[in-house]
Amino acid sequence: MIEVVFETHATSEDNEAGVAAGWLHGHLSARGRAQAVELGERRRGGGFAAVFASDLRRAVETAEVALGSAGVPILHDWRLRECDYGMLNGAPREAVHADRLRHLDVPYPGGESWRTAVARVGRFVDDLPLRWAGARVLVIGHIATRWAFEHRLRGVALEDLVAEAFEWCPGWAYVVD
Repeated sequence: MIEVVFETHATSEDNEAGVAAGWLHGHLSARGRAQAVELGERRRGGGFAAVFASDLRRAVETAEVALGSAGVPILHDWRLRECDYGMLNGAPREAVHADRLRHLDVPYPGGESWRTAVARVGRFVDDLPLRWAGARVLVIGHIATRWAFEHRLRGVALEDLVAEAFEWCPGWAYVVD
């Protein structure tokens, strides 16, 4: 069994500008850096064997600000990335997310579908027991990361996940058997 605590990356400049960054790196805003400090205060001493972060800069920066000095290894994994919106990476959030259900199985132009993104994150989940069995880990990622955990580990239908509005909370807890 592996205990997984999932946190979304802190607020980025793109989030504040209404941009759907997708596979663009982006940077944390001042508000996001403050949120990352709060995440570190909330999670420091959490008994984590490792912190896994998407390799996109906004997630890496969140992990480094939050727990970079905690003595826990921070490992970057591209499989934890957000959905690749292809030609729409960096487009206005409203344009990208207006019809998420359509892109559940149909890739964004030059990108991937939500189902493909969730499957990619699922391969990360499948690999966790190879090294981290019996451990507690923190994962910092994106909407696609959370949806993969909800779908793979709780059985929530992807159709339901793409239809829901995202509501931030101070982390989600999962178990990988």
